[in-house]
Amino acid sequence: MGRPLTVLVIDDSATNRRTLTTLLESSQEVMVLDWAQDGEEGLKKVLDLKPDVVTLDLEMPRLGGHTFLRLLMRAAPTPVIVISSYAHRSDVGKALELGAFDFIAKPPQVTPAALEHLRRELIDKVLAARHVKAGGRHGAAPRGVVLSGDVPQIIAVGASTGGPPAVQRLLEGLATEPTVSVLVGQHMPSQFTKAFAERLDRIGPFTVREACEGDMVKPGHVYIAPGGRHLLLSDRTGRLELRTPSPVPADKYAPSVDRLFESAADVLGPRAVAVVLTGMGADGAQGVRAVRREGGETWAESEDTAVVYGMPKEAIATGAVSRVLALDAIGTELAALVRRRRQSGGQ
Repeated sequence: MGRPLTVLVIDDSATNRRTLTTLLESSQEVMVLDWAQDGEEGLKKVLDLKPDVVTLDLEMPRLGGHTFLRLLMRAAPTPVIVISSYAHRSDVGKALELGAFDFIAKPPQVTPAALEHLRRELIDKVLAARHVKAGGRHGAAPRGVVLSGDVPQIIAVGASTGGPPAVQRLLEGLATEPTVSVLVGQHMPSQFTKAFAERLDRIGPFTVREACEGDMVKPGHVYIAPGGRHLLLSDRTGRLELRTPSPVPADKYAPSVDRLFESAADVLGPRAVAVVLTGMGADGAQGVRAVRREGGETWAESEDTAVVYGMPKEAIATGAVSRVLALDAIGTELAALVRRRRQSGGQ
């Protein structure tokens, strides 16, 4: 084992600071360097101590979490994990836009089971920061074309850790092709997906919403998988609809990127397009195999731009990924793909 990952805890509650320190130091791979009780003190300590990771509460006196993030990302980009209550879910989206690496929802009730769940999630995400590039930002991934009649060009996108700002950048890049429909499988707690969709809805020409059972897939719409449920594409007598089933015990992830991609392969065949963005784990690897078997397009974000290279790396390792590109290049190349499909009648 290498040196422990160092952490600075920033929270105005002494109880929360003690709890987080105890949970973090339950792992031999993590060491808490120090703590700070507000953003101003935290910024000074980050510059002085240079921790590998920062945990951040957003609601603090003197210098709040959002201002802290703006200043930190200019002065000394460092992976930041926001720890927020469900009541401030919209603030989390803003924090991710400002450069936060990931977030964790505080449990509504402090029970032994809730603390153990928090401990595991906290340590997993702190350790994932080993693979984060300082100041790493995401590019875009556009496309869009009506295939025939009212059926839009559909893109399935999978992401996990580091994904929310990547998905936003992807949609910004897609703005020049507003007839596209995007299905997003983003690993995120259920209490945050609606706010995530609402935030994305305000940034461009797309209508972005949390997907519901039975939604018809419409051009110019983006559907976010509801947290804790899957997002699947279904062909109901010629109409493309969405299904949002609950997970079964065997499912490791909910939403599952694998299941999203597999449903796109089943329904769309060679017209399917699957894109794997940043994230921990291997979700999406089986899905790209299914899309590739049907002759569809399977793309993955390159190591150069992925905040966490786990999901793209595992997808690429299957041998089923047709293109590996930096996100900015993905945007340009997908736009070209859309134009080619439009000219050939959607094939």
